[in-house]
Amino acid sequence: MKYPILKHQNAIGFSIFALAVCISLLMGYLWYTGVVPAWVLILVNAFLFGILHELEHDLIHFMYFKNNKFIQNYMLGWVWILRPLTLNPWFRRTLHFHHHRFSGTLHDVEERGVTNGEKWSLKRLIFTPDLVIGNLLRVTGLFRDIKREVENGNLKFETAKKIKLYGVFGLIPLTIISHIVLYLFSFDVILDFINSKFSTGIVLSETLKAIIQWSNPIIYIVLLPNLLRQFSLHFITSNLHYFGDVEKGNVVEQTQVLNVWWTYPFQIFCFFFGWTHAIHHFVVNETFYVRHIARKKAYEVMKANGVRFNDLGTFKRANRYHETTK
Repeated sequence: MKYPILKHQNAIGFSIFALAVCISLLMGYLWYTGVVPAWVLILVNAFLFGILHELEHDLIHFMYFKNNKFIQNYMLGWVWILRPLTLNPWFRRTLHFHHHRFSGTLHDVEERGVTNGEKWSLKRLIFTPDLVIGNLLRVTGLFRDIKREVENGNLKFETAKKIKLYGVFGLIPLTIISHIVLYLFSFDVILDFINSKFSTGIVLSETLKAIIQWSNPIIYIVLLPNLLRQFSLHFITSNLHYFGDVEKGNVVEQTQVLNVWWTYPFQIFCFFFGWTHAIHHFVVNETFYVRHIARKKAYEVMKANGVRFNDLGTFKRANRYHETTK
């Protein structure tokens, strides 16, 4: 009633979507024609893709065009194409709904896939944004835990099979291909640096060089901004969600508000995810911009009911809610 414009949720969502897509493509054109430098392109597009991530999240919850699947899927397709380092959004929908039902458990595949619950180390830092090699390294332990959860009666066999398949097939083909291109580019940059310092003469093959050269626009316009965006998002989300000793169904123990000042550089590139995501766990069907509008009032209610704010001890506790696990 206070903000009548919010009745037009579809129009607002599509307008934000169209504006973010158009500006990101315009920035790519300006970089390609030499008008803006690469670092400006990467920072601006990382910010815009952070907005698109929030839109994708809302679309996964059917908040826009619920009765028009064509437009809804059109938007989902574009946000995946412009964020190809992420999971297929149609597969992710199943994993995300599972996350809400079983947040913080051993079989919360979505959060465990972004390092939640692991002890902080150089390995976790390096693989924070990586859904391919990072998940390849943790898949054995994850599947072992899922099997144990089924045996203990905490998870249905059919559900376990589904989330494992969706977690794997959600990476095919776009996510894996995008990561491989980024790996080749990174390896080429490292070799060039080594050669400039030590003149080793080690270079990639002409074929791989040609692939990188052909992919250059995609690398700078899409992949590098998403690498920055994805690192920022995964760092924030994996540390605001609790893991391992969360009481089943206790939403208060699932998340915290993470908005301490030093996280601001990361928050910018995931549209201040740490500020508002805990609200989403309590009121699921609110769009990301409504959560920001209602943030201050929501904080008052959350504080009064025991939701934590800036519990930095979670970094030492491998994201456990309690000082010692139950």
